[in-house]
Amino acid sequence: MAGQYSKMMNEFKTYWQYYVFQSIAATVTIFVLLLVVSIQEKPVIVASIGASTFIVFAMPGYITAQPRNLVGGHLVGMSCGFLASLVPLQHLLPSSVALSLLYALAVGISIFIMVVIDTEHPPAAGTALGVAIAGFSVKILLTVLVSIIILSSVHCLFRHRLRDLT
Repeated sequence: MAGQYSKMMNEFKTYWQYYVFQSIAATVTIFVLLLVVSIQEKPVIVASIGASTFIVFAMPGYITAQPRNLVGGHLVGMSCGFLASLVPLQHLLPSSVALSLLYALAVGISIFIMVVIDTEHPPAAGTALGVAIAGFSVKILLTVLVSIIILSSVHCLFRHRLRDLT
């Protein structure tokens, strides 16, 4: 335990400027994102974008942080969530069972598609769930699109200044 703490402190002392810069950059990016999309009424969608922000700034070299995965994963998650929200399963099953099944299918199918088309981005499964719960709306569509465009643009702009912090 003491050895792990010592290693962690040595790494922080060596790379502290990356920790500070990337945390500030993540804060500014999510702040701008929240101002631009003004999504206070759909917090369930924003949670997955927050998780994506973590991946982009704390793990920028990971495949899941790459724009292809970020954009592709959220597009898959959003599409699966929208489709699940349109299925009228509540007429066949008790409401809570039908909704739980639809939400679960949105997540499961989004994972399947992301893996098959090689656009894995774990927070996008949260997007699928959030969109399935919230239902289709142009505001959600724009929120997700603007968010992933901003995050992937920031990742590309700062890729040479970002370091994996995990």
